[in-house]
Amino acid sequence: MNYSLEIENLSKTYPHSDFYLDNVSFSIPEGCIMGFVGENGAGKTTTISIILNTIKKDSGTVKVLGQEMDGNNTDVREDIGVVFDANNFSTALTPKKLANVMAKVYKNWNQKFFIATTRKLDIPLDKKIKQFSRGMTTKLAITVALSHSPKLLILDEATSGLDPVVREEILDIFLEFVENENHSILMSSHITSDLEKVADYITFIHQGKIILTEKKDTLIYKYGIARCKSEQFSHLDKEDILSYRKRGYQVDVLVRDKKAFERKYDSIIIDNGTIDEIMLLLIKGKD
Repeated sequence: MNYSLEIENLSKTYPHSDFYLDNVSFSIPEGCIMGFVGENGAGKTTTISIILNTIKKDSGTVKVLGQEMDGNNTDVREDIGVVFDANNFSTALTPKKLANVMAKVYKNWNQKFFIATTRKLDIPLDKKIKQFSRGMTTKLAITVALSHSPKLLILDEATSGLDPVVREEILDIFLEFVENENHSILMSSHITSDLEKVADYITFIHQGKIILTEKKDTLIYKYGIARCKSEQFSHLDKEDILSYRKRGYQVDVLVRDKKAFERKYDSIIIDNGTIDEIMLLLIKGKD
């Protein structure tokens, strides 16, 4: 299997801070979307900043398309498209003028693709960016990121604060992008319903540590949440419990194999879990 992004034992500490990245490791296969989730301050943006070499790591390796990222490797940056949750363009420019600037920055700038995508997304070429809505600005940022022909797209809360219609448009663009099996996406987002629609894998990070990487379909359809009464919970075997959380007289139990659990404990109700519910049990629950 070929990987677009490989992170191994990534560590980072900060002076006068208790936060640190603790041997973060995960990989994104080519042609896949990886959802990157965790609470605020968990380490998502720090990890992304190290990938982009805007923050120096203490140790570990980052490989993009098989090449290790460092300050001297500028060619691989052409293959990375980046979209943050804030506008990083001069608001005095129009999209047309912005495209002229980007054509001088990127060797592989594709003007035809840029024009076609702005038309598809109804982005006005001659209107100043300062007059754009949040949704329009985000659509422009994604269009720019894709117009220099990247192979890896990195999104840091790019869809936050957008209405559902705009988000649906953008998710369709992401799915079209990974139809090319050489393309991949790392998508950090608090909107886990978006990840449930498009992600192939989910990586959970908590307090600077990776606590789980799993296929999305496995999380949603194979994992389960057992709804136990306190007495039922007391009779569960420990090896059947991935994590649990008490809620009044009920105990929610995260299990790795829903069907096997049902066969063993046929009197206990077990449901599919959303990514939000699974994350909550992994972070707030006990094991």
